[in-house]
Amino acid sequence: MIETDIIIIGTGPVGLFTVFEAGLLKLKCHLIDSLPQPGGQCSEIYPKKPIYDIPGFPTILAGELIDNLMEQAAPFKPGFTLGEAAVSIEKQADNTFIVTGIKGTKHKAPIVMIAGGLGVFEPRKPPIENILDYEDKGVEYIIKEPDFYKDKTCVIAGGGDSALDWSIFLAEQKIAKKVILVHRNSSFRGHLDSVQKVIDLAQRGIIELITEAEVVGLSGKDALESVIIHHQKDGEIVKNTDHFIPLFGLKPSLGPIADWGLEIEKGAIKVDTLDYSTNIPGIYAIGDVNTYQNKLKLILCGFHEGTLAVQSAFSRIYPDKKNILKYTTVNGVQGF
Repeated sequence: MIETDIIIIGTGPVGLFTVFEAGLLKLKCHLIDSLPQPGGQCSEIYPKKPIYDIPGFPTILAGELIDNLMEQAAPFKPGFTLGEAAVSIEKQADNTFIVTGIKGTKHKAPIVMIAGGLGVFEPRKPPIENILDYEDKGVEYIIKEPDFYKDKTCVIAGGGDSALDWSIFLAEQKIAKKVILVHRNSSFRGHLDSVQKVIDLAQRGIIELITEAEVVGLSGKDALESVIIHHQKDGEIVKNTDHFIPLFGLKPSLGPIADWGLEIEKGAIKVDTLDYSTNIPGIYAIGDVNTYQNKLKLILCGFHEGTLAVQSAFSRIYPDKKNILKYTTVNGVQGF
């Protein structure tokens, strides 16, 4: 049993900043996320996407923002349960909650803050008839450990930042023996620097780039051995490969949270804007996962919501203590 003051479900920017705000009040946090690394969409989908509306940063890449937030939270020693979605919550007789992950990990705290962004992410799978037969046998939808592809041939499909960045990384770092990037269009959706880098690597023969094409079939006896590619001009192309990695992004849903007895409106959790509490006392929802009148789905708004929610959480945990706001410019940051 992992015990803490606040369980935070979601490790995106809002969840990470909430660790800092809780730490200022000497409240410890443990974060749960279905993704294998902190950062939510910022890390998983668009780490190199520039963000322009973070106060004090005229522009910052999403991945850099997560790095900064992790550094900011570090003095307060947050715990993490990663690669494991939260699937159930039980309220105890002492008004604490036990949140259980899909792998059975249990977490106990008097406060739960749902900062799950748009919810649990599931991979968008290409419409290939037999793709399920090769899952975990050569087909992966998320790259968790790059060294898993050491000296292997990899066919990556997609035209966004994730497909571009992983193609560059696996090829440049000489991890994969061969990288083949397949995209159905001739133009890409990713960051311009990444697009140019892929083109340069392709011209140098480090990456094999196949555009105006898509993977339509898979074959192999006990595991994946080859992919069938349909090219708009050249027709059918067969490429031998050890891995097929379609990186088409992730689709969000509330997942199991939708069954926790919370008031849901249009796929989001209704909250009271006084402190972003839900209809269940002790459970808060902050960031894109919540909804209220005039809601704006902006990271900076989520920071504000998390700050007020933590103040309310302190009063709930310590009803007899008076919380006096202390400015960090005067007191600094005292970690644990």
